[in-house]
Amino acid sequence: MSAAAASAATHYFPDISEKSVARAECGPGDLPERGLQGDVSAEDRNSGRTRLGYRCNMAEVGQVRGSGGGIVSATFDHCSYTGSLFPGTNLVPQPGVQVVDVANPRNPRIVGSLTEPAMRGGTWETLKVNEERKLLAATSVPLLWGGGFFSVYDISDCAHPKLLNHGPGTATPLPFTSHEGGFSPDGRTYWASGISPGHLTAIDISNPAAPHVIWQGLHSFVGHGFGITPDGNRMFLSNAAGVTVLDISDVQRRAPYPQVPHEAAYLWPDGQVNQHTIPVTYRGRPHIITVDELGSGGVKFFDVSRVNKPGYVAQIKLEINLPENLDTNLRSSMGGGVFSSNPHYCAVDRRDNPTALACSWESSGIRVFDIQNIKKIKEIGYFNPPAQKNATVVDLPNSPHVLASASGVPAVEFLSLGMSILNGKVRFEEMIGPRTGMLVGGDMATDWCFSPPEWRGNQIWTTCADGGFYAMTLSPRVYTPPPDQDSYLG
Repeated sequence: MSAAAASAATHYFPDISEKSVARAECGPGDLPERGLQGDVSAEDRNSGRTRLGYRCNMAEVGQVRGSGGGIVSATFDHCSYTGSLFPGTNLVPQPGVQVVDVANPRNPRIVGSLTEPAMRGGTWETLKVNEERKLLAATSVPLLWGGGFFSVYDISDCAHPKLLNHGPGTATPLPFTSHEGGFSPDGRTYWASGISPGHLTAIDISNPAAPHVIWQGLHSFVGHGFGITPDGNRMFLSNAAGVTVLDISDVQRRAPYPQVPHEAAYLWPDGQVNQHTIPVTYRGRPHIITVDELGSGGVKFFDVSRVNKPGYVAQIKLEINLPENLDTNLRSSMGGGVFSSNPHYCAVDRRDNPTALACSWESSGIRVFDIQNIKKIKEIGYFNPPAQKNATVVDLPNSPHVLASASGVPAVEFLSLGMSILNGKVRFEEMIGPRTGMLVGGDMATDWCFSPPEWRGNQIWTTCADGGFYAMTLSPRVYTPPPDQDSYLG
């Protein structure tokens, strides 16, 4: 047993803050939210108000809807790649991953598609870019869980990706499972994580034409996304209620018989199914920013200078995520499908001493925060795109929102709502509203934003499930890009 494994400990943080982040101060011409921060009320959904969207210090520059935005998309240079959703992605004239040319952000255009098995099989949360090597890769995930098919592209000419692995991973499946995936910082390894039973795989792509599995293991009951330190030696892997820290240095240095020992685990009571982690530094000290996808856990900051003695530093929650407001959360989100108002993917504007964080916040749109001082984090803007309210599977076959609209129940909040009920923080009368009966058959009275919002100066690029690709601009009144801005999502 390694020293890291022998000394690994589980760290539980029971006293997570239950305060919301300071609200953004909106400017003239904005269309701000009318109630709780992050809330899209039942009345606004029913009246059609949500077709106007909500915006504060942010505005749309350009959009292309296509057939829907999938789940996680990726950007590189002047292009965006739209994640695919199975089987809907196969029902459009250009199946697979859509290539969007954003050379003119006011007029983004779909210029092609990627049609290998991994692209047509649904990329879920696996479509990622490595900027250093100019690579795009994804695995096939038809529904929550998949594997086998894997494609790697050269995106030096971003509007015309070139498939690199014509054999292993495309014509011949590889032995791995996946739900999520991503590159090591140097781009030599693609890591695939299967959501359950915690299966993790390292695929060597030193030669992208011949990818091959070099390590596999079971790390915990549930595995999700991750973040990797810049040296490639440590992974912060999402689990059901926190983060598992793994020593992946043997894989990084290509040891003949690599071992991946546990170094620590961080757990907390609020939020479920951690989504991904962004390793950053503040004044030279290593920190992580980690995102809870479910259960109103928000975004948390930890000092990991000593990985086995972590320090909880800060948290970002919107007002709609606070335990005392989960009754309103349920009232508002009923009839909208399984997801309500939680963060999904975030990106900082630079890895060292980041000044701003942009997050996709499901039904609450894209939220942007000033994080220069993590003791005084504040929201500086948001853009919640207009609802595509009457769209159907015929219009948006690549939208997970359309797929999930068979149910109107926001089931992902039930555990956290139950905890609030037990703690006496819920008013049952506040849970009832004009959409309470929408149990079977939801609508699309809000959009769902899942993809990482990528920084481009004062612009932010992302995709949302129904509205597709958006280029947005953040007011210079609230944000000045640092000279070394470099969008980073871990």
